[in-house]
Amino acid sequence: MKYTYRGRNASEACADRFEKLENGSCRFSGPIVEALDFVENRSLLDPKLWSVFVTQFRLGDVDDFDYGWRGEYWGKMMRGACITYEYNRDCELYRVLEFSVRDLLTTADRFGRIATYSVTNEFHGWDVWNRKYVMLGLEYFLEICEDDGLSDRIVTALKAQTDYLIAKTGCNEVGKLNVTNTSEAWEGLNASSVLEPVVRLYGITGDEKYLGYAFKIVECGGMRSFNLFEAALRGDVDPYEMPVTKAYEMMSNFEGILELYRVTGNESLRRMAVNFADAVMRTDITVIGSAGTTHELFDHSAVRQFDPAFTGIMQETCVTVTWMKFCLQLLRLTGDGKYGDAIEVSGYNALLGAVNFRGNKYEGEEFAFDSYSPLLNSVRGQAVGGYKTLCGGLMHWGCCVAIGAAGTGLFPGAAVMKTDRGIGINFYMSGKAVTEFCDIGFETSYPYGDTVEMTVEPKKSAFELLLRVPGWSKRTEISVNGNAIDFTIKNGYARLEREWKKGDRVTLKLDLRIRVVHEKDIDPDAGDDAARHLALLRGPVVLARDEALGHDLEKTVKILEKEGFATEAPLPQKDGVRFTAGVETGEGTLEVCDYASLGQDWRNGKRMTAWIASEI
Repeated sequence: MKYTYRGRNASEACADRFEKLENGSCRFSGPIVEALDFVENRSLLDPKLWSVFVTQFRLGDVDDFDYGWRGEYWGKMMRGACITYEYNRDCELYRVLEFSVRDLLTTADRFGRIATYSVTNEFHGWDVWNRKYVMLGLEYFLEICEDDGLSDRIVTALKAQTDYLIAKTGCNEVGKLNVTNTSEAWEGLNASSVLEPVVRLYGITGDEKYLGYAFKIVECGGMRSFNLFEAALRGDVDPYEMPVTKAYEMMSNFEGILELYRVTGNESLRRMAVNFADAVMRTDITVIGSAGTTHELFDHSAVRQFDPAFTGIMQETCVTVTWMKFCLQLLRLTGDGKYGDAIEVSGYNALLGAVNFRGNKYEGEEFAFDSYSPLLNSVRGQAVGGYKTLCGGLMHWGCCVAIGAAGTGLFPGAAVMKTDRGIGINFYMSGKAVTEFCDIGFETSYPYGDTVEMTVEPKKSAFELLLRVPGWSKRTEISVNGNAIDFTIKNGYARLEREWKKGDRVTLKLDLRIRVVHEKDIDPDAGDDAARHLALLRGPVVLARDEALGHDLEKTVKILEKEGFATEAPLPQKDGVRFTAGVETGEGTLEVCDYASLGQDWRNGKRMTAWIASEI
């Protein structure tokens, strides 16, 4: 590739601990890959859809009348499509994407703007946010672009777009708007997230003016009334306590902070991002791996997730995917397996459950993703997030539909990564990975089965093999060629370093006993209504209940447990779900199924629940 994003001034000390493999190096199977294929065929390969998105820019003012976000769809979809292509190297997908990029570049106006707001109405609403996504879409395509001439045109367009922003916006500069004053929404938090593509452009070009502009964005603080970044550095304000709590946009700002750390090596930036991520994980991530029990807002979801007071839209798919992306950045940067644990929970529950495999329709239209994920006695398909009219009302689209492919693409694409001394296995699926150190095959039914068999075909005699051992796996066994080995776990990984031989077999067995989580384990002060619920977790998978399967969600149960684990009873696997289990109660066996399989018929009115009514 002629242009590749790299951190330019960062020292070796701040280099990523995990690096991506070459595109197309892995081939896996399993539920997440099934979702990837479904989304690609349902949306990403549709040239008419891409044409509609580009038309929004050719019209140039479609978002003027309601200060909307129609301009985000192209870039969001392009980013997810490029992440998908990096995994599967589908030539047809590349052809569709290249055509759309060329089409988009023709929509630039005489100022170099590729925008859905007119000049008269720019710098209101979601204008800068939309341009952010145009830039990100082009930057992600640049990573896979095979035509040097097209790459030159993309970089020229990115520079023109950013130069216009620099001329008009900044921080406390005469004649310029503060970046946080370019939107009425969320105190400019949405506009501030343009930080990420600006830093990436600096990484591509090395032009110092883009780095300077990035620091101007940070200087604005992320919000008009509050400095988000300084608060994160201090670590004394939790996300749900901020003046603005819009979860997706807030995390997007910290994705930019991480990119800025990569190109500068400024340790304060790293601490900001890690402090923020760890606070989100502690206070707002729920059992299914998303956040926001009040619509799309950080609201101390960790302790509100079992509160029956609110059963409306919650756990936005945009939040789920952005959390997964943010955690992947941190996993790559820090090498800490807890971020891999978080991605896995999100992927197998909130993300997978939001994929509309059954073709449910919303207002007569079919979308690849549901936008919201229920937690307690509620239904799927309640609304389409970011729902906007396109083509004069002939079709609609939504933010969550546009972002989903980034989630289904990143998971298999990050399953195996390089380290400076070998390879790291982050996620376990059946298939094969080709690396410079070895080819490695995987046989497993994980996350429903507990064993992963790996066959190593070395290309170098000695290297390290890092195996992520999830934090919930209290009894973990590893053997090589049938012989149990002693191992230590550091940062969530077991390190196997040895002289490898052709056909060596590594067996990993994880602890899939069913864990019982009571509301009091999370919130000792939970009120009486909330204090009648528990969650059942088997590995990364939440085991849930669904009225459509004949489950009585109102009936309270008393789970027989010992030291925090339930007694699992074998049950026949139900049709239409990926996994069925039984847990022993005081009155017999309670049937539960994997969360992602439930609630899939949106219009049958049947409720599902991740939190199960229990006896006190």
